[in-house]
Amino acid sequence: MTRKQFLATLACTRLAPAQMGVAGAQQGAPAIMYRDYSRCLPDYLRDLAERAYQSRNRAISNLTTPAAVRERQRWVTETFWTLVGGMPERTPLNARTVGSFERPKYRVEKVVYESQPNFHISGTLYIPTVGRPPFPGVLYQMGHTTNGKGDSTYQLCCQTLAGLGYLVLGFDPMGQGERTYYPGRKPSLSRLGADEEHTFPGRQMLLKGITSTRLQTWDSVRSLDYLASHPLVDPKRLAATGQSGGGTTTMLLAAVDDRLAAAVVSSGITENFACANFNPPGSTDDGEQNLIASVSAGFDRWDLLYPIAPKPLLVMVSQRDFFGTYSPNYLTSGTEEFQKLQRVYRTLGHPDRIAWFGTPLPHGFSFDLRMQMYNWFARWLKGESQPVREEPLVQAETEETLFVSANGSVVQSFHGETPFTLNRKRSLSKAPADLARLLGVDRSAGGASAITVGHASYHQTLVEAVEFPAAPKVWVPAWLYQPKAADPAKALVIVVEPGGRNEWHESGLYNRMAAEGYIVCAPDLRGIGDMTPEFSRGAARHARPHNSEEDYAWSALVLGKPLAGQRVTDILSIVRGLRARGDFGRRRVILAARGILTVPAQFAAALEPAIDSLYLADGLISFRSIVETEIYKYPFGNFVPNLLAHTDLPELTASLAPRRVTLAGAIDGAGNRMAVDAVRAELSSASNIRVLPEPAWSPSDILSA
Repeated sequence: MTRKQFLATLACTRLAPAQMGVAGAQQGAPAIMYRDYSRCLPDYLRDLAERAYQSRNRAISNLTTPAAVRERQRWVTETFWTLVGGMPERTPLNARTVGSFERPKYRVEKVVYESQPNFHISGTLYIPTVGRPPFPGVLYQMGHTTNGKGDSTYQLCCQTLAGLGYLVLGFDPMGQGERTYYPGRKPSLSRLGADEEHTFPGRQMLLKGITSTRLQTWDSVRSLDYLASHPLVDPKRLAATGQSGGGTTTMLLAAVDDRLAAAVVSSGITENFACANFNPPGSTDDGEQNLIASVSAGFDRWDLLYPIAPKPLLVMVSQRDFFGTYSPNYLTSGTEEFQKLQRVYRTLGHPDRIAWFGTPLPHGFSFDLRMQMYNWFARWLKGESQPVREEPLVQAETEETLFVSANGSVVQSFHGETPFTLNRKRSLSKAPADLARLLGVDRSAGGASAITVGHASYHQTLVEAVEFPAAPKVWVPAWLYQPKAADPAKALVIVVEPGGRNEWHESGLYNRMAAEGYIVCAPDLRGIGDMTPEFSRGAARHARPHNSEEDYAWSALVLGKPLAGQRVTDILSIVRGLRARGDFGRRRVILAARGILTVPAQFAAALEPAIDSLYLADGLISFRSIVETEIYKYPFGNFVPNLLAHTDLPELTASLAPRRVTLAGAIDGAGNRMAVDAVRAELSSASNIRVLPEPAWSPSDILSA
């Protein structure tokens, strides 16, 4: 037999029922019957990214004329605002100066203004006291330091720029410095850290159709408003720069504000999801850096920089970031996309206005990067050819010296809003939901029969190892328990658990229900049990912390396929696959779920009338309770963008009538068990809903559903 014939035979054997278990032992080498289920979720996302990569490449290749480039720039700005939740309304800045002090060559003014009503931004203006105004203006965007504008390196940059004749505005980003919203032992020190200060409220925003990307971009736009209006600034010579997270917010600003005359992006997230050889979950970082549903819309991170062309743009990277900070694709994707943008600059007749610079040093605004930034602005904002070679010896101020508030908190001192309170107050006009579309449910494999890959037996039951085709490159593995004495009057029970199907024990829940005559299917869903994704390639320091449900949930949202919706697809494939099998289709179907899988179960029941009843243990009562709970406790995998503009769990539960639904031990957004009366108050008075005080999980409870 040739190698090709052997592989073909093995493939055929792979899909055939296993002849083992009750039939007795086999002779000879056994065929390998199982797929590597840990690859299903990564492969699914990888395919989405590859299709988007090819589609975006085709669009970019058409940018061969200035008119085509201008149309792409217009599309980028409009699409960006649509993706992040819409452009906010410009409201009064209510700016004021609350203090100042003098240093050689510059004066510092401590300022506060509002990007949204009563939503305060704490800033520091560095005003040159040498040279002649009007000065070029530089908006300095801070990276993810907990002390924001108080970081010593960022102060050094602002002080040096002021000494070189630029009027500089540095401000605290959302959740940093005096804008800390989850304070620790002192008001200006977060107990969450800068990254989570952005992401924690950002998750809540998604449920109402907005993002922390929107908030951070608007803060930058309004800060540029303030800088541009300063009487000593030349509004035609405005620039922005920043390191790391500040580099990324500089990219966000470049996408929407054509007042920038130049920009320097240092160590920003210059890596696309729609890239060659996408490495799931990709570079999933702070909430504002993950552009929700962007890839499915043909938009990606590098598109942020297209609107600034052909104005001077310098992109700088730490070459070590491909394994030290971001993902293994950081440099390969970044350099490829840089070359595409270079071609756009050539098309517009200004190839000299875009440049790339890399340092071998670790992530940080190191000396070489700072020198490049100073000289880029000197060349393009001031027309200077003599390079800056050294920084002056300057002394960083204490954080307290730069405070605009009495105690280091603009929320406490000025009684201001927070991202949480702004989002909680946001009103929504509900529209009918196309739930399948909202969830991104795949229908392609629905109804395909289960594939048997193994048999086993117990005293009163037969056990099959089966898998269900759910989506391209996705097969859902399950145990299928059948009584040896079949009873067609007994229900078909599908059980989904956070721990996966391997909660199995010979005398456990699944076997006990099957011994009573029920058919029981216990699957793993995407990201659960044997479908927990494999580790991505690359450095362990990146792969290990990113191999989490949180990161895969972000990745799925960026690619336009919410993880909750993928799990709904899995459940629907199981239901339809089982009903297509023999006499199973005539049985009543009970879907039992607990913990985080109660939400996909509810979504699936709303989409599949063949699910006759639901048993939900330890499940979330509503997503509204998460939005209304400042310190919520709920996994991110079930979040669906803009869900609350269309529906919520209580409405879905009521819509299932007259099908029976049991809510056992429901929890609120803080993760607290709710009293029966409180649960009933959240629901309609429909007679089909049964409420139990505790999350009971026994055969008698489930089978009574």
